[in-house]
Amino acid sequence: MKKLLVLTIIMLPCLVLAQPKLLLNKITLKSGKSFNLNVASDFEIVPAVEGLKRVRFFAKAPDGRIFVTDMYNLTDNKLGKIYILDGWDAAKGKFSKVITYMTGLKNPNSVQFYRDPQGQDWLYLAETDKLTRRKFKAGEVAPGDTHPQTLATFPDYGLSYKYGGWHLTRTVAFTPEGKVYVSVGSSCNACVEKEKVRASVIEMNADGSGQREYARGLRNAVGLKYLANHLFVSNQGSDQFGLQKPDETFYALKDGADYGWPSCHSASGKIFSDPAFKRPGGCANVVEPYSYFPAHASALGFDYFDDADSPDVIKNSFLVALHGSTNKAIGHGYKIVIMRKGEPLRDFITGFLQGGNVMGRPCDILKLDANSFLFTDDNQGIVYLVRKKGTTPQIAVAAAEPVMESDVPVNTEPAPGNSKTCLSVVLLFAGAVLGRAL
Repeated sequence: MKKLLVLTIIMLPCLVLAQPKLLLNKITLKSGKSFNLNVASDFEIVPAVEGLKRVRFFAKAPDGRIFVTDMYNLTDNKLGKIYILDGWDAAKGKFSKVITYMTGLKNPNSVQFYRDPQGQDWLYLAETDKLTRRKFKAGEVAPGDTHPQTLATFPDYGLSYKYGGWHLTRTVAFTPEGKVYVSVGSSCNACVEKEKVRASVIEMNADGSGQREYARGLRNAVGLKYLANHLFVSNQGSDQFGLQKPDETFYALKDGADYGWPSCHSASGKIFSDPAFKRPGGCANVVEPYSYFPAHASALGFDYFDDADSPDVIKNSFLVALHGSTNKAIGHGYKIVIMRKGEPLRDFITGFLQGGNVMGRPCDILKLDANSFLFTDDNQGIVYLVRKKGTTPQIAVAAAEPVMESDVPVNTEPAPGNSKTCLSVVLLFAGAVLGRAL
């Protein structure tokens, strides 16, 4: 089954799918504000939680509940929180309460969970300056383990964040076997770093031992997820080449690979060099991206839909959140796109930027089932549900124990293809594809 999934993800698509039809979906917030988003037909979008701040990345706990981080605002601060989204109403597509699980955190971009071989569950928290873990108990609404272990420390300074100088988010991902990966962004837009850990992804064991560099030359790999035996990342390109390059990039990371920054970049998927940062050997060994996005679109979170019963429009594809350029005049991003290797990007949700007005900035995507997902908007502090019309995704709720009062107010046709030719190509090359690293 794993081999089939790997093949599905990495093989060139046989049928080229058309841009899906997008329909207006009216969004009405509890404040009374309303606006339209354009969503692929047969899907609907619902504000599942409102009233958060800079809400970022999801994680599903071992007990099935949804955790999400909140970095509070765009400053380098210690006001971050972790929330539990609870009281799920499947019919309405809304959470009735938000439980504040932790507070006083330094830019908490990402949390993940892992169950060790002894059966102990752990919560891993990535803050700007460190990666910690603490024991986790099913149903808890506050940490029962008040003595977290610090597994790694990271640089927590750089050029002014206000001016885009450095990257203070850290994202954590796990393999099923317990390898931990953490992405650490650069301290600058383009420079030669003094600290090796910057602009890299590091690997370690679940207890923090065996730390080593896994991949480098990644200016800011914010999206990070392990799927089908590969570690996928979305990476943000540099800003000094104008409005149309370099690409925002997407990779299936190779152990030990160098992805080029600050010397080498991608434009329309092809590598080019920066004469200001020459290096021996140039860019000859720099890996071309798995896929790429428009310059300054700011690709962040993503998930993959491989279910047999997923709608054709998203089947065997990544959905990727394009956060959008801070320069609204560029207009790139501010949408969720469908991405398949070797195919043009296709829009799935648009309308977050309307005439210079920002209606939201998509950040992370969490698949719930074959027909639905959640995504965060860290600009308006909203978690949205997207579901196929007529479906009711199920999400676990808290165990029956006292719940802390929350301080967060909440709202109570494909193009025709030659199938025989496609099948022949798959049969001829499947073994070679599966045996070759991405």
